[in-house]
Amino acid sequence: MTTPHIIREFDEAMDRLRDQVLGMAGQTQLNLERAMDALLTRNIDLSKVVIADDNDVDELEREIDSLGMDVLLRFHPVASDLRVVITSMKVSSNLERISDHAVNIAKRAKKMSKRAELPETQWLEPVYTLALQGLRRSMQAYTDRNSELGLSLDTQDKELDRIHKKVIANLSALLEEGGERSEDFLHLIFVARSLERIGDLAVNIGEDAVFLDLARDVRHEKNREDILSPDTQEPGEDAS
Repeated sequence: MTTPHIIREFDEAMDRLRDQVLGMAGQTQLNLERAMDALLTRNIDLSKVVIADDNDVDELEREIDSLGMDVLLRFHPVASDLRVVITSMKVSSNLERISDHAVNIAKRAKKMSKRAELPETQWLEPVYTLALQGLRRSMQAYTDRNSELGLSLDTQDKELDRIHKKVIANLSALLEEGGERSEDFLHLIFVARSLERIGDLAVNIGEDAVFLDLARDVRHEKNREDILSPDTQEPGEDAS
């Protein structure tokens, strides 16, 4: 028979797990914002901060994995509680990868800041805006268990991809022309690709939020607009 003491320990562990994920999300978002700020304002010191702070994100991922495994082994959660543990560990993995991309951006910003200012750097702002918005919305979907918001990220990511391709095409054309700024154009291409990848990782988190809410894996489903319809609920599916 489960005792009140065990129930309290379980509740406390689940609260810690959620708080750790949200804390990791906050640090990851801060790293991304600082990395792009460093690029756009040519701030070498800020680039160094982002590179150093990535260690904190890595440590948080390890702590979340350890805490999640401890909950699984000690309490054997089921149904929605089990989904919380699994989803939290998956979200932390995606956040760690987003932070890695922020570090890559910061490293390229650091190199570019040592050279003359490049006006084309501003071309990346629309891509960054959508990538950051995607990260914020994906974590909101996870926090609120909002499957509708989680699914909407796929549509937003298509717009990010469209703008990303246009920026890449323009930068590639300049790169092909050669000249002394070719290295910097190449840096911007890689930054744009990191931002596009961050958008993909935000979609992953949105999919995790759908799993958390509906107990449904939508990673490879094509007709996502039908997922929220009651007619598409699988027989015996329990979203509790």
